[in-house]
Amino acid sequence: MLTQKETLRAACGAVCIATTLAISAISAMAADVPQSATAMPSGVIALVNGASISQAQLDDAVRAASELTHETDTPQLRLAIKQQLIARELFRQNAEKAGYGIKPEVEREIEAAKINAETQLYLKDNVKPETVTDLQIRARYDELVAGLGKNEYKPRIIVVPDLAASTAAFNRLKAGQAFDDVARQLSKSANAQSGGEMPWVSFKTPAEEGKTQGLPLAVAQAIQKLSAGGMTSQPVALGKDGGAPYAIVKVDAVRPTQIPSFEEARESIREELEGVALEKAATQFTAELMKTATIQQ
Repeated sequence: MLTQKETLRAACGAVCIATTLAISAISAMAADVPQSATAMPSGVIALVNGASISQAQLDDAVRAASELTHETDTPQLRLAIKQQLIARELFRQNAEKAGYGIKPEVEREIEAAKINAETQLYLKDNVKPETVTDLQIRARYDELVAGLGKNEYKPRIIVVPDLAASTAAFNRLKAGQAFDDVARQLSKSANAQSGGEMPWVSFKTPAEEGKTQGLPLAVAQAIQKLSAGGMTSQPVALGKDGGAPYAIVKVDAVRPTQIPSFEEARESIREELEGVALEKAATQFTAELMKTATIQQ
């Protein structure tokens, strides 16, 4: 369960980070603020120096917090975010008085937000991916199951750009530094900050190109040779020519492959196929726009 501050910090897309830092103070002072006996206008939850904060603003902020942190929409969460919206409005009013609204940095952010919002809405209205059918989901499930091997592995990986960097990483590991710490410090892979951790993976052995559940063949070949706790003793070349970049692979655990039922896997497969369909539709839509565009570079 996240703390109130963690929940609100995670929702900074709806409410700024600076406000999050002040939320404890705002919450503590809330009980001491005189409450007006005047009824709020319809659809308004608070007035800050006469400026209104609407119910719709609160609903949007709560929805954003719930989606990001999976927190349940509760009266306590709504009260906390309401107080944060009040703090944000106070900050905004004072920033306006100080002339921050016309600073170039603010104007650039406003323009960027406008471009992003109109672009996302335009794409949502115009990019129409094909509907994913139950038959497609079943076919993908059968394909995935057919590609599973006897065992599945829980690997970690450190990816570095050259042999010198791989030597530096090996030296740290040999000196006793934890694999996940070295990954965070040196790895250039997307999962570096999670200590190089990768999902459970299973594939038929010996590993073959195109049948490794998306892993580079060299990594799959290294994994299949390792026992639980084992690590490659030399760099694994990931380049097509047998060169850079290089990887160090460790297997945390090995177990018999656990095959989820179709019902258990249905939604995750649907999401995967919908992502593929959306990417395909977006690519086709972009290609059509490019045909009639004049672009100079």
